Amino acid sequence: MDIRKVKKLIEMMEESDITEIEIKEGEESVRVSRGGVPLPAHKQSSQPQVFQTENQKPSDETVAQAATQGHVITAPMVGTYYKGPSPSSPAFVEVGDRVKEGDTLCIIESMKMMNQIKADRPGRVEAILVVNESAVEFDQPLFTLI
Repeated sequence: MDIRKVKKLIEMMEESDITEIEIKEGEESVRVSRGGVPLPAHKQSSQPQVFQTENQKPSDETVAQAATQGHVITAPMVGTYYKGPSPSSPAFVEVGDRVKEGDTLCIIESMKMMNQIKADRPGRVEAILVVNESAVEFDQPLFTLI
C-alpha cells in the first residue's frame, strides 16, 4: 500500500471524529487508530498509530513511533525473519494477539539454523515492525508489546 494513502488516511482522521479505520487492498491491509493506547510516563497523545500488517513495509517514522509507545522486542541476531513455521502455516502472532512470556513470536533463520524468538514478557502485540522473509539486523525492532 502506498505510504501516501496511509498519510491521507491519517490526515482524514485528524479532521474528523473517527478513532479507527482499517483498509484492505488485495492482500495488503492497514489499520490506523488513535487515542486507544496510553503512552508511558504521563505522556498522552491523540496521534494516530499505524499498525504493521501483512506485506506492508513499515516506515522509519512508524518504527520510531511504535518503539516509543510500548515494550520493544528486538532481533538478537542477523538473519531472515519468518512470521510462521512454514510458508503455508499461519503466523505465530498477529497484531492484537495476547502473548505470554515464552510464547514464540517468529523465527529468525541465521546460518541455516531456525531460531525461535520468544516473548520476554506478557502483553498484547501492538505492532509488527518487519515484513515476512525480510532481512533483519542485530538489535532491529521486531515487535512492540503493550
